[in-house]
Amino acid sequence: MIGYTCVGTNDLEKAVHFYGELLSVLNAKIFFKSDRGVGWGVSADKPMFSVMKPFDGQAATIGNGSMVAIAAADPEQVQLLHAKALALGAKDEGAPGARGGQFYGAYFRDLDGNKLAVFCMSAN
Repeated sequence: MIGYTCVGTNDLEKAVHFYGELLSVLNAKIFFKSDRGVGWGVSADKPMFSVMKPFDGQAATIGNGSMVAIAAADPEQVQLLHAKALALGAKDEGAPGARGGQFYGAYFRDLDGNKLAVFCMSAN
């Protein structure tokens, strides 16, 4: 149902480095690149993640209550992505762990303050 997601940035170069490194853990490749942003994906038939400078030229701001969730294969990949994000300068918003039922997730804020989750559905 979701075709792509987009978060805003005020420093495209830093954001592209951050997400390029982070999403390489998922074997994501750049699907598009422009002077305003970059989008990554794992295949043309799966949702894409992008980071963009706002179209209106105003400063990018974070959305209160907005969050993008990145699907991981298993709890180990959740842990790896969360640790990679923090190593790249992200702020911890919730360490990896079970969050009820089969949901296993972790949370962080990127360099611009956008909130992201990394999760998997696990039998653990």
